[in-house]
Amino acid sequence: MTKNSPIYFDYAATTPVAPSVIEKMNQCLAADGIFGNPASTHFFGSMAKAVVEAAREAVASLIHCVPRNLIFTSGATEANNLALKGVAHFNRHRGNHIVTCKTEHKAILDTCAYLEQEGFTVTYLDPEPNGLIDLGSLQSALCPQTILVSIMQVNNETGVIQDIASIGKMVRDRGIVFHVDAAQSVGKIPLDVQLLPVDLLSISAHKCYGPKGIGALYVNDIPRIHLTPQLHGGGQERKMRAGTLPTHQIAGLGEAARLVQEKLAADSERIREFSQQFWHGIQDLPGVTRNGEEKYCVPHILNVTFSTLDKEAFIQGLPQLAFSSASACNSISLEPSHVLRAMGLAIEAAKRSFRFSFGRFTTRLEVEQAVNLIRELVLNKGTSNG
Repeated sequence: MTKNSPIYFDYAATTPVAPSVIEKMNQCLAADGIFGNPASTHFFGSMAKAVVEAAREAVASLIHCVPRNLIFTSGATEANNLALKGVAHFNRHRGNHIVTCKTEHKAILDTCAYLEQEGFTVTYLDPEPNGLIDLGSLQSALCPQTILVSIMQVNNETGVIQDIASIGKMVRDRGIVFHVDAAQSVGKIPLDVQLLPVDLLSISAHKCYGPKGIGALYVNDIPRIHLTPQLHGGGQERKMRAGTLPTHQIAGLGEAARLVQEKLAADSERIREFSQQFWHGIQDLPGVTRNGEEKYCVPHILNVTFSTLDKEAFIQGLPQLAFSSASACNSISLEPSHVLRAMGLAIEAAKRSFRFSFGRFTTRLEVEQAVNLIRELVLNKGTSNG
């Protein structure tokens, strides 16, 4: 970032790539590096394959799974598509019912909508006002035709953490496949698929200081989960995902995963301090409310309604800050956040809500500056009713 660029508070949208990740990726690009096709059997291919498998081991170590249970994809969106479509198509003979939540990422909601066009039925659970799923509502939604439940672990707009352990146990006891979108989990909370009853889990590199365009899908084999491939054209990734493996991006994901393991505790402690500093600095302002209870949220994401200022006034009044009025994938839409609307916020309140997200490179001074700027704006101009 340049000296005059805004202060970055949008880590939930994407993170800068860590320096050691860039170094690892650069080693796999040039003619004097490890540039070969990992599927080739000659020296250059073998070198690339070794890099790919080392990265697979690093990601596997992060989530405590067997390396062969990881399928590399182009990101969490593809991983989500492979999980949902793959399970639905393979298990069509068993049933046609899927359960998810209205606060899921569009990569889940749009995929479910596509499957509905193919004849599948989808139940979209309403969350509680705090963003959590009521386990009784989930239990009532399950039926003999249910083949898949997909629930994200950490919400990308509010930071709300779902009780994946309890949900997974309920689902697994009924022999239903359980998928978790963990794109916002990696780097924020510990992940252990040996302890969580999860069958499929999606990961994204660019949410945890890795490169864009690479992710992974964990596919459990005890019990073994079968998927119908969605890409055809080669036998890569245990025939579940065709395509030449991008060695440099996979190396970047592996290094990012290694750094997460090394820095998770320290990063989380610092970010919690900064998040609390930010919230404590603005919570007394008129018309300010928090969306999602702090005890149920990761500290990295803070969603706040500023009811005394309309959206345009708030954004235009803070050019020194880079934050989000919705998830990055929905920012081009004029519609209010579907997540906040599902949590019960009125349309106007949802339109006046903003996400601030903190990361590894956030500083105490930046938070202090942001608080001062927001306070000045709200106290001096917070009279607009749109």
